[in-house]
Amino acid sequence: MKIIQSIIIAAIALATVRCGSGDQDQRGTQLPPVEVSMATVASITTEGSFTASGKIEARKSANLSTRIMGNITQLHVHVGEQVKEGQLLVSISSADLKAKKGQVEASISQAKAAFESAKKDHARFKSLYEKGSASEKEFEGMTTQYEMAKAGLEAANQMMKEIQAQFAFTNIVAPFSGLVTNTFAKVGDIAAPGMPLVAIEGTTLFQAVVMVPETEIIQIQKGAIANIIVKSSGNKLTGKVSEVSRSAKNTGSQYLVKIDLDNVDKDILPGMFVNVTLSKTIAGESIAPAIDEKALVRNGQLTGAYTVDDNNTAILRWLRLGKTTDGMVEVLSGMKPGEKYIVSSEGKLFNGATVSVKKSL
Repeated sequence: MKIIQSIIIAAIALATVRCGSGDQDQRGTQLPPVEVSMATVASITTEGSFTASGKIEARKSANLSTRIMGNITQLHVHVGEQVKEGQLLVSISSADLKAKKGQVEASISQAKAAFESAKKDHARFKSLYEKGSASEKEFEGMTTQYEMAKAGLEAANQMMKEIQAQFAFTNIVAPFSGLVTNTFAKVGDIAAPGMPLVAIEGTTLFQAVVMVPETEIIQIQKGAIANIIVKSSGNKLTGKVSEVSRSAKNTGSQYLVKIDLDNVDKDILPGMFVNVTLSKTIAGESIAPAIDEKALVRNGQLTGAYTVDDNNTAILRWLRLGKTTDGMVEVLSGMKPGEKYIVSSEGKLFNGATVSVKKSL
């Protein structure tokens, strides 16, 4: 019996040793590199487009106001009236300014008389000083009086310029030719600095203004072609993107895009609603990276692709993708043209795996 127990204990010990040595071998074993095929992120010209709604606006528009306070004495235009550049629109009472102008004119006359007197005295004392008939201190005192009189005259002249500049705001004129779209005051009202009085818009240059969602704005560039349809009339227009806002801070995840319109006829008016088909490219210019669809890795709602770092380690990079064309997927963000990525592998690939490049496509 003792012999049998000894044999059993020896067998258990041997099995334990073998199991322990097997675990050690497993821990010391490193997985072989995964053979992969690499490709370069392509640079393609996307030919896609999308449609957004917007409206037509005049490229030139202004709300005109004044810098002075006074009664509106005359309103020279009405809503809907065509005006020319420099045409008088609003007249504001200038009685206060006229009184100030009279005071300044009197100050100028007084300053001129003081300056002429000081100038003559200065010239006389200069002659006496040069002949030795006046002391240096007397000459310096007279020079000071002369400079003060000169400065007084200059100050009075500057006050007159200020009054004249204010007079310009008693007569509001059109800064450009256009159409009066609104009047915010009437005769007898008191005009105040910054208060709008008349609104005008240009009638020759127009633009379409649309809001673009965040999924599309990254592909819209200045100069892109746009086709516009006026909803009310069906008129077809063309244009080019002139402004692209890259901020949606105050527009609720919508980005402002402006398109300058070409060949607008007289039936097109500001405020008309339009459908705008925007191209995502500028002719002849590649603007989007793309990768092989076979390289994509999906995990729930996330999609990515593997790249390789300098240590031959696979790195999974999550991407934001666009449209798929002929097996190539447009990359909106996450990769740039010219970067390398893994197209396929001959083993299980995971983030952090060591790889061996079999070939580059």
